[in-house]
Amino acid sequence: MTSTRGRVAALLGAVAVVAGTTLAGPAAAAPAEPQHRHGGGITGQAPCRNAPEFTCGTLTVPLDHSGSTPGTLQLDVAMTGNADAPKGDLLFLAGGPGQPGVPLMRRIASKLTPVLKDYRLVMYDQRGTGQRALQCPGLQEDMGSSDLALPRRQSIADCATALGPNARYYSSEDTVGDIDLLRQALGDHRLTLDGVSYGTFVAERYALAHPAHVARLVLDSVVPQGGYDPMDLAALPATARVLRSACQATGCTTDPAADLATTVRKYGDGAQILDALTSYEFTDPNYGGVPEALHAAAGGQPEKLQAFIDDVHKGDAAPAELLSQGLHAATLCADGRYPWGTSDTPVEGRAAALAETRQDLTADQTWPYDPATATGLGSLLVCLDWPREQVPPLPSEHRKLPDVPVLLLGGDRDLSTPYEWLYQQAKSTHDPQIVIVPGAAHSVQTRAADPAGRQAVYDFLSK
Repeated sequence: MTSTRGRVAALLGAVAVVAGTTLAGPAAAAPAEPQHRHGGGITGQAPCRNAPEFTCGTLTVPLDHSGSTPGTLQLDVAMTGNADAPKGDLLFLAGGPGQPGVPLMRRIASKLTPVLKDYRLVMYDQRGTGQRALQCPGLQEDMGSSDLALPRRQSIADCATALGPNARYYSSEDTVGDIDLLRQALGDHRLTLDGVSYGTFVAERYALAHPAHVARLVLDSVVPQGGYDPMDLAALPATARVLRSACQATGCTTDPAADLATTVRKYGDGAQILDALTSYEFTDPNYGGVPEALHAAAGGQPEKLQAFIDDVHKGDAAPAELLSQGLHAATLCADGRYPWGTSDTPVEGRAAALAETRQDLTADQTWPYDPATATGLGSLLVCLDWPREQVPPLPSEHRKLPDVPVLLLGGDRDLSTPYEWLYQQAKSTHDPQIVIVPGAAHSVQTRAADPAGRQAVYDFLSK
């Protein structure tokens, strides 16, 4: 099994960060006056540091879009230079939540080169990310770039204390409000949105809130509009499908799903295994070496599997500037629907509700894992003790996206956002175009070896 150390760039959720391509903001310059209708509301426009082929600037947004709480936030924005592109602006939304957009500009532009004659590419740092990331050092140390790693309770408590009552202003609803202010600052009536992973959820939420301002949607590695499932009840059974597919492709001779079930039953380490597999797909969508480690563990020799888990966890280390776990927690706890309800539910009754849910889960729902895996994931447990707060409403998962062209893109080896979620979203989408790329894991546009997904995006955006 190949080492996973030093692969932070490969594990940052939706897309990979290119080392050394930090576009922290514009070079020192006086705020530029608007020169034409595109981008005039973005101040301080100047060539981006380390990537002068792009223009960087700053968008100022209110902390609280309702106006009840004073304060503003500055969001870094990066753009290609073709402001008068015939098809307008293409806003690319990165993942997480917690991942910035501006540092990824060069990499994303390189992947979308064939359409940039028609579109101006725009990326921005979601509130609480990038150079202005929310800082929760303990949580960052515990989780790094992982969604599922189990943090210490003290780290959660320290993060909630550090963020204070303003944590509630880092929900996806607030990000949707920011995007509409960005649209206005760019001078656009309609945006084309390309979202990856959590970025798909933001794109869907924006389209539902502002249907008249959306031209078309690319949704890559889809989180459905009803929100992510904190118990990962799609990814748990999908693991069997994914591992068996990878095993068949690589010629392994064991049944990794059966071995996984035996291992979880024997050692009770399902949450750790799922966390490691979900991270490892960014390094190797064939999951090389995993079937052998699972087979050995099922046979009573767990050392190789534990070494794999430990190695992946070390490789997940990441600073807040590349993926803010503080923002990740604030957003998920504001957005999420949990076995106990929402973060507006009193803290005192949450653990009992979670225990009751664990008892009610069936083997069919969780195999090849177990109910303890579903209720023991870090993304869920971060919010178990999160302070009570008012939360925004989630849109109905049955409400349809506006009737605009939509491309749904996924990989059949993806455990972060298994394609079962894509088909769930398809039910709430008018006449979607669906492309599943064989052998691809998370973030098809930027990471898949097979170019079919990228070509589908080019064809879709060129229509």
